[in-house]
Amino acid sequence: MTGSGTGFGAGAGGPSSGGAARFEEARCMLMRGGTSKGAYFLAGDLPAEPAPRDDLLLRIMGSPDPRQIDGLGGAHPLTSKVAVVSASADPEADVDYLFLQVGVDSSEVSDRQNCGNLLAGVGPFAVERGLVVPDGDRTSVRIRMLNTGDLAVADFPTPGGRVDYSGSAEISGVPGSAAPVVIEFPPGGSPLLPTGRARDIVAGTPVTCVDNGMPTVLVAASSLGVTGYETPEALEADQELAERLRAIRLEAGKLMGLGDVENTTVPKLSLLAQPSAGGAVMTRTFIPVRCHTSIGVLGAASVAAGLRVEGGVGESVARLPEHGDRMRIEHPTGFLDIETAVAYEETAVGTHGETALAHDAPGALPVARRTAVVRTARKIFDGTVFPRPAGAAHHP
Repeated sequence: MTGSGTGFGAGAGGPSSGGAARFEEARCMLMRGGTSKGAYFLAGDLPAEPAPRDDLLLRIMGSPDPRQIDGLGGAHPLTSKVAVVSASADPEADVDYLFLQVGVDSSEVSDRQNCGNLLAGVGPFAVERGLVVPDGDRTSVRIRMLNTGDLAVADFPTPGGRVDYSGSAEISGVPGSAAPVVIEFPPGGSPLLPTGRARDIVAGTPVTCVDNGMPTVLVAASSLGVTGYETPEALEADQELAERLRAIRLEAGKLMGLGDVENTTVPKLSLLAQPSAGGAVMTRTFIPVRCHTSIGVLGAASVAAGLRVEGGVGESVARLPEHGDRMRIEHPTGFLDIETAVAYEETAVGTHGETALAHDAPGALPVARRTAVVRTARKIFDGTVFPRPAGAAHHP
């Protein structure tokens, strides 16, 4: 059920004041969502225009600065994230969610991708802020992800009309346990294979370009001269690998219809290796330069769907489950279980209108039919954040 929503404005002049300089403070909730952490805002508590909004968020997060010492950011892309939430005008959604990736040591704020981890906190945040009225012991919130236009439904406990963050659900990469947030993704409108092919040769390397909520390039780790079991730190220190990954990403971005991705955070690149702990595959995911210590929800959704594509690069390394949709994606700090179903339909086409025979049926291409995942979220603080003064000299 949708509520009215409440917000107290953002400092002198409130949200209608225009320039970011008037926003001397802002109402903010810091939350862990999945294996990420970010600042959650009502849209009305931030400037409406992107330029002053982004300037304010850079000052709130403490960017640009490798340590983000003067703001909320945690000196890593996984902890330099923002969720902007508002009531939705879409009849199929209760709230709109805009994800913004704030650069750590750069003055960049990007809306070029979704974040499935912060998505886990959007439903609880919407209830906390009065955008959605809790419905019994569990509440479902329909979320429109503005970055792509895709939809998701988050279901979580609300006993007594309040969000309950405590529970027994555990996810790798997060100490302890919390209440489960079940997120289901209806089929999106984008092609699963943006190039229309199960396999492409990009910068001399076989890859599978896939988009099941996150544009992702799948690469067998062995084709890059690494095992896929190295630590993220070791992979980040490999300059030769970094150059090869950059070349792949830039070329793949154009093939996937993303244009010049030099200064964007998509596509992600996931290195694949045989599983080591009973899962379907081992991954090392670059986001896009730093190596993820785990794996993002939407990135895992794209990996899982890509592994089910016949003729993809994952065929030689993955061990798919014999029955059911659930698949365990291994990563540096554990695993993520995700449910994905892929079917073949003749009507699917690539970004540039290409069709390819990836199945025995003429013209059939894979389509993601169902994706669901269990995550957790937790409210860390709710209060007022004071940004670095506008125009103040900042020396990273």
